Amino acid sequence: QVQLVESGGGLVQAGGSLRLSCAASGRTFSSYAMSWFRQGPGKEREFVAGISWRNSNTNYADSVKGRFTISRDNDKNTVYLQMNSLKPEDTAVYYCATGTSSWYTGPSTSLYTYWGQGTQVTVSS
Repeated sequence: QVQLVESGGGLVQAGGSLRLSCAASGRTFSSYAMSWFRQGPGKEREFVAGISWRNSNTNYADSVKGRFTISRDNDKNTVYLQMNSLKPEDTAVYYCATGTSSWYTGPSTSLYTYWGQGTQVTVSS
């Protein structure tokens, strides 16, 4: 069974940085695309960033382009989200997700089969 465990969330001031990690187990990690989503208070879950199986393709929401970077280490079965220049509106629970595609890095939640439990990121003004 696929398991995804996020870590690295916390409280940070606006302008600060955090790096989230998502450790995967239960299948061949390197064969599948991975993505990050977030859900802020009173909001729907939204796509943040995605990365294909061999790091050959990345995709970002417009709201985080230039500030966030997604990466993966296939030897460690881990995907990362480096978040810089954080804003209060980035406050949310952040989830990693994966499906059955090696390539899909888009925002359609229906194409993601497995989700982590989430990690809270709070950005104070």
